Amino acid sequence: MAKFKLDYIWLDGYTPVPNLRTKNCIKEFDTFPTLDQLPLWGFDGSSTQQADGGDSDCVLKPVAVYPDKASENGVLIMCEVMLPDGTPHPSNTRATIPDDPGTWFGFEQEYFFVDDGDIYGFPKAGYPAPQGEYYCGVGYKNVGAAREIVEEHLSQCLYAGINHEGINAEVAKGQWEFQVFGKGSKRAADEMWMARFLLLRLGENYGLDIEWHCKPLAGDWNGSGMHANFSTDHLRDKGGKDYFLKLMAAFEENVEEHIAVYGPDNHMRLTGLHETQSIDKFSWGIADRGASVRVPHSFVKDDAYKGYLEDRRPNSQGDPYAIAGRILQTIESVPTS
Repeated sequence: MAKFKLDYIWLDGYTPVPNLRTKNCIKEFDTFPTLDQLPLWGFDGSSTQQADGGDSDCVLKPVAVYPDKASENGVLIMCEVMLPDGTPHPSNTRATIPDDPGTWFGFEQEYFFVDDGDIYGFPKAGYPAPQGEYYCGVGYKNVGAAREIVEEHLSQCLYAGINHEGINAEVAKGQWEFQVFGKGSKRAADEMWMARFLLLRLGENYGLDIEWHCKPLAGDWNGSGMHANFSTDHLRDKGGKDYFLKLMAAFEENVEEHIAVYGPDNHMRLTGLHETQSIDKFSWGIADRGASVRVPHSFVKDDAYKGYLEDRRPNSQGDPYAIAGRILQTIESVPTS
């Protein structure tokens, strides 16, 4: 038997943006524990905006488990929050996602590094040169000293088994992106939250915070998004222009419902500028990064209208559970025959 350090990780009840929380316990196992070996664990919900002090018990239910590169025998456990009676807590957005193995999501997480309140890499006074050379840039003047951090984050994600698909410097100075893809309606959201946790924890080592806000810089700078790429069995295998047009009509009909869960302060980012559509409009376009939904060339090739689509409206603070749940709700409202 070996002692394993179990880090239980969950989302608190703060709104409109939940925080990640974690607490640790030590347990013995013969080998690295499987999900069904991990016990439920209680916590004080009155300290996380999830319960009153007079009835404070909440329950952590493990839903995904990952090895931790930063700790010998470390175990990272993504959890849902449950009520003592075993039903999902009202803050549990993961529970709103239908469990569909045929639905795939890919999230593109943009963010800024922050050093004591200032964007990391900005001059001590004033602003750097305008946008232009930063996107996928190389060299200290373009990316500062952040590459070491994002590479270490990538290594930790890959070690954990997270399907982290890549990193790149983004359009604004100090802005970066990583991508997570998952087959199954909940997997990418689980892994995105775990990847966020690893990045926040890694920032502690460098004395840096992560700025998830969608528009931390006023003026002529791109905001931060979390574009949601999605497909279903039907979209990949059958598709068709008629079905696609009906799907886009459903997305347009539910604009307000989507925006409501696509992250706070999105009006600051979705202005119609900086590769966005206006927040009160809906549009789709082939290879159009100024549209609400970007349609890849591969989707319309040979008039097949098959493959995946990219909703560019979710922002960097959005809850991937809530985003995935809303996209699926709209998709399920459109008949496939």
